[in-house]
Amino acid sequence: MFGPPVESWYLWVGLAVVGAALVGVAVQLPRTSPPDATAVAATVDGVAASPYDAVAEHPLRVNAVRLSARRVALRRDGTTARAEFAFGPVVPVPPGEGPLRRVLRGSSPVERFDSGAAFETAIERSRERDPSWRPAPDRLTVRRVSWRGVDATLVG
Repeated sequence: MFGPPVESWYLWVGLAVVGAALVGVAVQLPRTSPPDATAVAATVDGVAASPYDAVAEHPLRVNAVRLSARRVALRRDGTTARAEFAFGPVVPVPPGEGPLRRVLRGSSPVERFDSGAAFETAIERSRERDPSWRPAPDRLTVRRVSWRGVDATLVG
């Protein structure tokens, strides 16, 4: 007869320790998949690559979002995913009721800005902001706008 003796107490203690370790590993596994930042970046790139003015929305099921001119980061339940935009830089529209937010929602730039230079200045200021985590909306809106020689892809 080959093999360990079944009556040995240390064999049973060892099996109990291994079983407890496996349960501990199973409890630590994430319960949800990480957010899909690549799909969000693909939506932004699809609008940014368009030769025409375009609008798209992407649903978000995340807790927080961080937008910069070249990348997006999503956070949900302690997991973070990041993706870079292939067509950039884009304009991360700050939260609040500013003129860029209104253009993102569908207003014409001519209604919100006095000149193309004012529109371009608002775009540059928005691109220069340090990206920070902010509560995520239900959906991310992307709009490509061309006005008075200024082309921009607004994201917010």
